[in-house]
Amino acid sequence: MHAPEQSLDENELIRQRRTKLENISKKGIYAYGGRYETTSTVKALKDDFAEGKTVSLAGRIMAVRFHGKSSFCDIKDSTARIQAYFKADMIGADLFALLNDLDIGDFIGIKGDTFKTRTGEPTIVVKEFKILAKSLRPLPEKWHGLKDVETRYRQRYVDLIVNDDVKNVFVTRSRIVTEIRRFLDEKGFIEVETPMMQSIPGGAAGKPFKTHHEALGIDLYLRIAPELYLKRLLVGGLGKVYEINRNFRNEGISIKHNPEFTMLEVYESYSDCEGMMKLTEDLVKGLAEKVLGRTTIEYQGKTIDLSKWERVSFAELMDEQYGIKPADSHAEWIRKLKSKGVEMEGKDVTRTQIINIVGDLVEPKAAGHPVFVVDMFKELCPLAKVKPGNPDLTDRFELYMGGMEIANAYSELNDPTEQRKRFEDELANTQTGKSADKKNIDDDFVTALEYGMPPAGGLGIGIDRLVMILTNSASIRDVILFPQLKPQAGQ
Repeated sequence: MHAPEQSLDENELIRQRRTKLENISKKGIYAYGGRYETTSTVKALKDDFAEGKTVSLAGRIMAVRFHGKSSFCDIKDSTARIQAYFKADMIGADLFALLNDLDIGDFIGIKGDTFKTRTGEPTIVVKEFKILAKSLRPLPEKWHGLKDVETRYRQRYVDLIVNDDVKNVFVTRSRIVTEIRRFLDEKGFIEVETPMMQSIPGGAAGKPFKTHHEALGIDLYLRIAPELYLKRLLVGGLGKVYEINRNFRNEGISIKHNPEFTMLEVYESYSDCEGMMKLTEDLVKGLAEKVLGRTTIEYQGKTIDLSKWERVSFAELMDEQYGIKPADSHAEWIRKLKSKGVEMEGKDVTRTQIINIVGDLVEPKAAGHPVFVVDMFKELCPLAKVKPGNPDLTDRFELYMGGMEIANAYSELNDPTEQRKRFEDELANTQTGKSADKKNIDDDFVTALEYGMPPAGGLGIGIDRLVMILTNSASIRDVILFPQLKPQAGQ
């Protein structure tokens, strides 16, 4: 059992490991064993460690230290690592010799007794062991730093092996999702599933991925949002629903964007934007308390206090910063934005471009605590109710934390006549003239509203971005196990 010689190139190291695999096979041992019974995880054993217990553990060899006719190695399972002690006169000469054909990265199962070394290190003195999987590729000696970041994302399986901090991020992510479900289930919401392939992509602004169903002979789109289907369920009488869903948008990749991402969407009959604001605050604070044990967190050098929540008016910010009012024409928007040095592409200001401006406006205010941005222009919110007494603004908020948009919610529009008009206006504003790019109106959704949908509040939270904040991760790629990447040269 030897650590790989770093002076050798990887191909030579692989050749040596294959030779060791052949040696193991010649001894009549199959190096890819099956089920192995364990008495506990390593963490559970160490948390309640007592000397003199007979235990059975399994894991990956992560370090080796030979001392004549004895050897120490570190064995790591999915929870922690522990030291194992091999002694020739205890396991026999043949089994001890087998250690020479093992390497760092191999999986083994061990059985033995617990004890502590003179330095107090919890250790297992091994009485027998079994090879469970031979590793044919050496683990990298150094696997962190900017120069390796692309390789880490492409070979996440190796990243998880050698970087416990990375593994802990994804363990935390799982706990966050579990707590979200617990929080909503306890409030009487039910979890549902809606189609990921849709004939009309709707519920959000975004370019969809297109596919084709051979049996039906129709084009379909990977969903950009589940919203319109979830609201159909409110029509059907399911009063409180949520979905933790995968969405797909055929757009750019950045530290905040991945073409495949996870959202939480929540809809509650007889609620509204204010109700969703309360739900969001309770959920986010509760997640921090349950998962992190605190409500003051650090994100990229900034302290975020989750005990303080602020509201700022988008309409007021647009007026103060750019002189833009909701009743202004698109031409006025462009002129005023350009006069302030904002670069705008195309003839019209798209919803997405305007939404992106919000981030620049509220980022300084969002540094120390969460910020609800309210009073959004009606033109940017085709699915939201207008504010009572102000038909140019909608009853909607966007939540910003650490300078990023985390959530979006509003009082849902349930007037079918107004909804159809909004869809028609949106279609007129976004029509490009290319048949492949045309966005159809979802007539079935309007039909559903005509059967009657109760007043409701709806909420969408970006799970990936929320996990970024709660784990202090700089990039969305750091919280997605297998992020989308550009192909490597030659692929």
